[in-house]
Amino acid sequence: MTRVLFVGQIPETVDFSDPALPPGFNAEKIQAGIKIATASMTERGWESDLCMIPPDETAAPTVAAQLGKAAYDCVVIGGGLRLPPKSTTLFEAVVNAVRQAAPNTPIAFNTQPEDTADAAARWI
Repeated sequence: MTRVLFVGQIPETVDFSDPALPPGFNAEKIQAGIKIATASMTERGWESDLCMIPPDETAAPTVAAQLGKAAYDCVVIGGGLRLPPKSTTLFEAVVNAVRQAAPNTPIAFNTQPEDTADAAARWI
């Protein structure tokens, strides 16, 4: 069975005042989008795991540990990690953790939580 790992920042730790994020974005909208993404992956017959990380030095080890628990067909990294310029270091750490822990697993990027399954589908 196809298995996807969705990596995102813990919604409650996101700085929603950052102008790089869409106006009106908040933790509740992220949570709702994650539910839609999970349902979409289930509808496709895929298993999905969430790896929600804090914006600190524990992020990359958390991702690596999750990748050690299962084999994934794709890792989708959320836009909240790559869009805000101040998150560049965190984004790089996550990408490098994926490359080191699962070097043969494709990486995809969503534009919002709701299109996570579509992002994964490009590589599955």
